[in-house]
Amino acid sequence: MAQAFQRHPSSSLFATDGKPHPLQDTLMAVTLGLGVLAFVTAQFHSLHLVASWAGLIGILTGAYGQYISVTTRERTFLIIGLGAAAVGFFLGMARGGLFGGVIG
Repeated sequence: MAQAFQRHPSSSLFATDGKPHPLQDTLMAVTLGLGVLAFVTAQFHSLHLVASWAGLIGILTGAYGQYISVTTRERTFLIIGLGAAAVGFFLGMARGGLFGGVIG
């Protein structure tokens, strides 16, 4: 009976399949970075251009990263980055948008 239940190392939330995924890891890092940038700059009214553009690009890179992701670790961090990018994007849009004050 001892062999009926064995925990595999790949059952962890942050485990990978043991193969390198450079494109997915790069998209994950870019999405997290842009999400943090968008979220932080959205807290300042005068930085709405940075927040909205960083959020929009973060949403696009995160969506493509989700499309090609392989492991749970990638998907977890992509969702965190996507959430931060979306909050930053929407706050940036509410405070002036992508071109607010520059065009028109």
